[in-house]
Amino acid sequence: MTEPEAGYTPARAQVIEAKWQHRWRESRIFHADNPTGALAGPKAAREAEFVLDMFPYPSGSGLHVGHPLGFIATDVYARYQRSEGKNVLYTMGFDAFGLPAEQFAVQTGIHPGVATRDNIERYRRQLERLGMSHDERRSLATTEPSYYKWTQWVFLQLYGSWFDPEVNRARAIATLIPRLRARLAEAGLDWDNVGRARQEELLGEYRLAYRKESEVN
Repeated sequence: MTEPEAGYTPARAQVIEAKWQHRWRESRIFHADNPTGALAGPKAAREAEFVLDMFPYPSGSGLHVGHPLGFIATDVYARYQRSEGKNVLYTMGFDAFGLPAEQFAVQTGIHPGVATRDNIERYRRQLERLGMSHDERRSLATTEPSYYKWTQWVFLQLYGSWFDPEVNRARAIATLIPRLRARLAEAGLDWDNVGRARQEELLGEYRLAYRKESEVN
């Protein structure tokens, strides 16, 4: 194998990449500023741009080639927006994916919570080594209780509400019961005697979070 004329070898590439990735970290060039608070800074006065990738599932021992295939394109877009003078919030998160993590736990005896945290740290190191321009301060994982407690809260608000067109807003599901009671009475039925399953079926027709059979691509 002949040496490249410019002397650009894999070892040389490692040195150059490590140098500039270190410079990026030290200069915090990829950090996006908030107008106020702990993350406040002068870039907040610029036009804002939000760039977000699909979160990878940290259920494997590392990134696969399909991950950077998409991430690199998004990174190029984020860098371009910065070159246009924008305050770009580009970050990365990690999604929850139950079955692979659970299966890995069965095979290895490692608790899925431990394995997931370890995999996330490995993914972060690999993303940094790829040179992704994420603002690492804003990274999150949907497996963190501080995150999913709010998704669960939002779901419960939706599940416990229905949209009332007469007032043009959502209302508590309990306020719908008198209407359903009257609807059943017109059919000669008593709300209190139709059974819990039928009551839930009727309420489910109006809940903002509901279950429905549908085609999936």
